[in-house]
Amino acid sequence: MRLAALALLACAPPPAIAQTAPSSLPAPAELARAIPLGTGELPAGNGPEQWTGKPGAMSVRNTVSASLLPVLPEAGKANGAAVVIAPGGAFMTLSWDHEGMEIARAMAAHGIAAFVLKYRLDPTPRDGAGYGRAMSARMSGWIGKPGEGLKIVTPPTAIADGVAALRLIRARAPGWGIDPARVGMIGFSAGARLTLAVATMAAPADRPAFIAPIYPPMERLSVPADAPPMFVAMATDDPLSGRAGYGLVESWVVARRPVEFHAYQRSGHGFGAGVKGTTTEGWLDGLLRWIAFNGFLKAKS
Repeated sequence: MRLAALALLACAPPPAIAQTAPSSLPAPAELARAIPLGTGELPAGNGPEQWTGKPGAMSVRNTVSASLLPVLPEAGKANGAAVVIAPGGAFMTLSWDHEGMEIARAMAAHGIAAFVLKYRLDPTPRDGAGYGRAMSARMSGWIGKPGEGLKIVTPPTAIADGVAALRLIRARAPGWGIDPARVGMIGFSAGARLTLAVATMAAPADRPAFIAPIYPPMERLSVPADAPPMFVAMATDDPLSGRAGYGLVESWVVARRPVEFHAYQRSGHGFGAGVKGTTTEGWLDGLLRWIAFNGFLKAKS
């Protein structure tokens, strides 16, 4: 199998790949509750956005404006913590259900208010075949090797959307019963890259309280002295981050910031909430224990 094809198959779940029809599906009904972030429309975008897949396994591309969808705990379950969830998709699509809504529902079931971020994306051809070629071309340059930085550019518009999401949650925290000091961020693949950018590049007041980049780029970063605690999960057979060494984790260690790292034997890239029959099935439980261990499930005196 050609390298570009391998990367494409590995980096995105099936709904984000099998885009063979030029037509789009209706947006999921829950989008009616989404809150616009007011960060503007993407210049030279290729909207309107296109939803593909099937109910429960939807992806979106050509998103030109950002929004935030709250998924809140049931009454009496909320503990005051919150997370922004940034799905992945090479900044060309968002794996909305696989890396967004599924994770948000799991967080809400444990009392954590979750907010799925629909951030602005790089424009892609509207026809399915053209989109497939564009994605394959992008992924061919994203295969990591030890000591070599991945050829990834996080769009400034996506970073602005991530910062705006955190600001909105903190501004409206009392109405949602959220502690502004306990708002974290979880990101997958490209969403992990976005999470890392917000955690290391945003102004201190705008950074998340904790972060969980999942199958992220693994190259070294410049880490602020007050960087948030970090939880990382990836698979060692990942054809992207699994070949790039462990510079990301080492960066947090060198900066003497709290970090926990889970490297699973098998699940490739894009395992979402976990692959049945592998040890990645339990990574969300590990994340929840880590969040609790670091004190984010209880209000600080």
